Amino acid sequence: MLKQEVSLLQVELESFKTENDMLRAGQSASLGAVQQNVDVALQNLHRVIANAHLSIKQLVSGTEMLHFVADLLKSIDKISEVKKEDDG
Repeated sequence: MLKQEVSLLQVELESFKTENDMLRAGQSASLGAVQQNVDVALQNLHRVIANAHLSIKQLVSGTEMLHFVADLLKSIDKISEVKKEDDG
């Protein structure tokens, strides 16, 4: 009776060892998939950063252009005022 229990426990132990090995192999595969997902996410993040940087440059350029136009309009307004004084 005791020999049967020992034998049964040994079979269970082997089964658990096999299951453990399979779980470890699956975990390795899962880690590989996670690493691949991290790589893709990192590439996407770099693209987003590059696009954001470009957008910021375009906004700064646009702001500089608007300041230039505002200064130009001020100059035109001053020229108009001087011309009115000369004509008046």
